[in-house]
Amino acid sequence: MTEPVPPASKPAAQTRNPLHGVTLEAIVTALADHYGWAGLAERIPVRCFSSEPSVASSLKFLRKTPWAREKVESLYLFMQREIRRGG
Repeated sequence: MTEPVPPASKPAAQTRNPLHGVTLEAIVTALADHYGWAGLAERIPVRCFSSEPSVASSLKFLRKTPWAREKVESLYLFMQREIRRGG
């Protein structure tokens, strides 16, 4: 008689990923609410934040531009740390 195989657990990499489960739309919206579009454009100088900014246009650009998406995700993590510190 064989013993049942335990179910596979979640990959360890995702359990410690602070962005796991956070959509890009939620990230852009939170950054725009926190810094404003002008503040966001100062921190990450891309046209989708400075010229007629919107969440939709930002998502379209960020999904096609990995380097910009990395900057946005990094700024989001920085913002979250600052909020936790009370700053």
